[in-house]
Amino acid sequence: MERRSALKNMGLAFGYAVATPTLFSLLQSCKNRPAYAEWTPGFLNKEQGYAMAQTLDVILPKTDTPSATEMNVHVFIDAYLNEVMPLDQRDFVVMKMNKFYEKVLADSGKESLMDIEPADIEPALQTYLKKRTEEEEEAHSEAIMNYMEAILEGGQASLDDDIARFSFANDLRDLATWAYKSSEYIGEEVLAYLPIPGEYVPCGDLNTLTSGKAWSL
Repeated sequence: MERRSALKNMGLAFGYAVATPTLFSLLQSCKNRPAYAEWTPGFLNKEQGYAMAQTLDVILPKTDTPSATEMNVHVFIDAYLNEVMPLDQRDFVVMKMNKFYEKVLADSGKESLMDIEPADIEPALQTYLKKRTEEEEEAHSEAIMNYMEAILEGGQASLDDDIARFSFANDLRDLATWAYKSSEYIGEEVLAYLPIPGEYVPCGDLNTLTSGKAWSL
């Protein structure tokens, strides 16, 4: 199978462009929802869900805006894995996730993901979200493409642990940011929001037009 076709079919990221309105309805602030430590995921096991929720709040912490979990981004991602993502892509994501959290546990000296804290996750994110050289990115992409081709053709494949961790961290950050910005509250209250488009200004200054805010999706 041609490599670019394999990438298109399986995807380097979560392939979130086909998320449904029902899933988007999860991206709301729920004041009475239980803490994510008590959350029972629909697809991930409880330990994976707890670790992912903490990771999302490290990526998008609470500041003057809500955290990722306050916007239910963790619930959205779990539901997306469970209800939308094709099985081969889902297996790939879970494999990379497991490699990432194996590293977190090994470095923290802890045995269970239920025992980890943000301080245990931050070093891994700093490592695997750091900017890579063009040569590193090319090598990582090549390795992932080779892995995908083998899987799609029904063969056996392996992927370097660090490449899997880089891929998971970057994919999770990208999906979390996209989901967060797609939530109703962030879209209408934080980003520049214009429900009824007005005048078209092709070359306006962002600071003048929206006080420096990005446009809501």
